[in-house]
Formats: sequence, C-alpha cells, structure tokens
Amino acid sequence: MHSFPEPALARVAQMTEAAAADPARAIAFQGAPGCNSHRAACEYAPDCVPLPCFSFEDALDAVKEGRADRAMIPIENSENGRVADIHFLLPESGLSIIGEHFLEIRYAIMGLTEGPFEAAYSHPQALGQTRHYLRERGITPMSYADTAGAAAFVKEQGDPRACAVSPALAADLYDLKIVEDNVADADDNTTRFVVLARDPLDVAVLAGRPAMTTFIFEVKNIPAALYKALGGFATNGVNMTKLESYQVGASFAASTFYADIEGAPGDQRVDQAMAELAFHCKYVRLLGSYAQARKRG
Repeated sequence: MHSFPEPALARVAQMTEAAAADPARAIAFQGAPGCNSHRAACEYAPDCVPLPCFSFEDALDAVKEGRADRAMIPIENSENGRVADIHFLLPESGLSIIGEHFLEIRYAIMGLTEGPFEAAYSHPQALGQTRHYLRERGITPMSYADTAGAAAFVKEQGDPRACAVSPALAADLYDLKIVEDNVADADDNTTRFVVLARDPLDVAVLAGRPAMTTFIFEVKNIPAALYKALGGFATNGVNMTKLESYQVGASFAASTFYADIEGAPGDQRVDQAMAELAFHCKYVRLLGSYAQARKRG
C-alpha cells in the first residue's frame, strides 16, 4: 500500500479494510482508486468490494492468499495491443480465468492548473492510447505504474507543468482540474479484462452458451509443428480468435503460444481440436473456459 502516492493512501487503506471484512465479495485490481481496472471491476460486479493493489502480482497474490475472491486484470487494448507481462503472469499465478469484461476507455487530461503542460504521467498503455494527442501538443509522456496513481502523483508533486492522463473520476478523488475530457486517439478505444479466481469454472455451466477457452502451448521443435498443431482447429471448425507467441527463457529455441478459441471442453469439436494440438506439442495448459462477454466475429 505504501508504494502509492500519499494522496491515494487514505482511500486505499479504507478500501483494503472493507475488502478484509468481506473477502468473498472482494475483487483485486492493479492501480490506485479511480483507475480503469477499478471501473471495470465495478461494472463487472456492481456489488463487489474493490481492492486496490500496487502491482499485477499484488492483485494476483490477493486472490491466491484468500484476501480477494477474484482479480480483474487488463489483458489487451484495441489501440495499444497486449498489456506487458500479462502472458507471463497469468500462467505463473496458478489462477484460472472465469470471465471477461470489455471496458470503453476514455481519458481526461488533468492537473493542478489549466496548463500549458510539459509532461504527462500515466500508465504506458494510456500513454500509447493517447500518443498522437500528446505529440501534437508537445507534451512529453512519462510512465507511471497506473493511470489514477499518476493523478495522485501529480497532486503530490505539486508541479503546475505536469498533468495526468487518467479517467475523469480520478480528478474528483485527487482534487485536480480537468482540462480536457474524452481524450483518445480512437473513438472505439476498448480494453479487454479477464477475471481470475482460485478455482476454474465448471464447464457444465457453459453448456449451450457462447464460450471462450484460453490456453498456452509449446509445439515440438520440428519442421511444420505449428502448422500441424493448428490444423485441428480448422478441420473441426473451431474459431481461434487470438494467437500470440512469446519467449520463455534465453534459449530462443522455441516459442510459447497464447491462444483464445471459441468454445469449451465438452464440445466434441473443441475436444478433438485440443487432442490434435496436444499430439504436436510439448505441453498444453488450459488457463480457463468462461462465458463470452462479447460476440466474436
């Protein structure tokens, strides 16, 4: 908690105390109160008790240790791609994905004064989503741990030349002036979040419902292994909506792949495709099956 800027500490302490009193309703998120993950948690479960955590690891640990029932974690943005490190953190956490949520993203430029500003503080994702806006105005982007924390940091520093790129709610929480609202480089700026819990969702509850399954895998280090591994999804009519590669370790001999497909185990097409995938892989690890929050395609 004490890594947050001073203006956020009292509110973080209050929310942490509330979550400790009712961990079954607590949803952990990364960032200071007022950040987009806070908004996403409250949209996803309006009756939840939001628990702010300084880092993604802290939010995941809160679930593993029983201080929160679930965690709300951003995984990708429509403008700026995947959230850094998430592909490593999710498998390492040992938690399961039980849901997803899509959040429309709008930022405000806020500061102690109405500017002009020389520097803008925010999370790298937010800076990437507003890079054209900042460049056109000659404002230098400065990375901070989260969007609302950046607003608290600007308040703490007291520098009239600095502003924050943050959800409008943060201006009220940290007593800053909104200079411009609804700032975004694209009108359809959207972030996809996943919801994680200690136990996987029973796939039986997904029967007859549009579902998603997320998994990671590493193919055998032989020619055309990836082509053969993915062929089962085509032949069985399973739609793969996401496939990304990333390196684990320093050998660079083989990539690990992160994938989303439509459907869930128990569906014969999915079961056959996953069996064919496993035949061509060193390992396949399911991260979770869950209901679709938005229709694909």
